[in-house]
Amino acid sequence: MHLRGTWLGVREAAAVMREQKAGSIVNISSLSDKAGNPGQTNYSAAKAGIVGLTKAAAKEVSHHNVRVNAIQPGLIRTPMTAAMPPEVFAEREAAVPMKRASEPAEVAGAMVFLASDLSSYITGTVVEVGGGRYM
Repeated sequence: MHLRGTWLGVREAAAVMREQKAGSIVNISSLSDKAGNPGQTNYSAAKAGIVGLTKAAAKEVSHHNVRVNAIQPGLIRTPMTAAMPPEVFAEREAAVPMKRASEPAEVAGAMVFLASDLSSYITGTVVEVGGGRYM
């Protein structure tokens, strides 16, 4: 669903944006595509596929003034991660150079930047929002 849903969304959005001769698409991948996690083979593969989809789509539509980028969030403080055993969350948080999980607003800030005219010359780029986890 992750990869197919993203592809369907990009296809539909790009069609509209090509007609407008402008637009910005921001896909969501994950830092999980870089190293994977046990029990998440399909998730990691799909998120890696979103990176390839983003770069290929950017090449296909950039001449229409349509930009396609992606965000790769790392550990985010959400209800889903709150359900993790505390020791697992602490272990993952300790692996982040900034020594904390991100807040949802920090991921949203990167999305707003990529969707805005502040990034008008950025396309085919994947922005890691992971506190330096894979630098």
